Amino acid sequence: MKPARTTISSGGPWEEAVGYSRAVRVGSHVSVAGTTAATAQGIVGPGDPYAQAMQALRTIQAALEEAGATLQHVVRTRMFVTDIAHWPEVGRAHAEFFAAVRPAATLVEVSRLVDPALLVEIEADAIVPDPPAAPDPDPGDGHDPARAQRARSSPHGRTGARPRRRCGILHRVSTKGPAPSGPER
Repeated sequence: MKPARTTISSGGPWEEAVGYSRAVRVGSHVSVAGTTAATAQGIVGPGDPYAQAMQALRTIQAALEEAGATLQHVVRTRMFVTDIAHWPEVGRAHAEFFAAVRPAATLVEVSRLVDPALLVEIEADAIVPDPPAAPDPDPGDGHDPARAQRARSSPHGRTGARPRRRCGILHRVSTKGPAPSGPER
């Protein structure tokens, strides 16, 4: 069965015109598209790479949360700046969101973005771990959890004298009495 595909929109001005989603989740993978400081109200932080990076990261965070992910699930980011001299400000904003997560990251200079007032664009990829499976109280395989626990706590790993095969030879393991004499097959 194919994993479900979920698309997330932030209402950004270019999503409809270009035909893309802010984020897409397929199974446990979430990809967030290149995100700038452009909002429905206009560009946040004109001329300020730090403010623009902060807005882009807030938009990314909101998209991740809508897709069922968090910043802690991010495994890779890509930062594009129109002037590499802005790397300290963009890096500082990135660290404010990801210092504890430390995803693989790339920061490169590009000649320009879609609007000349935009100074930075950021992408993110996340992997959401599968939730742990609930233990089956009765797996129907004859497994007795209480007996398994007793065996783990036994100094010999098993209780009672039960035959056990190892390397094609039947051995008798017992915590009671002397070992049987002679080989058993």
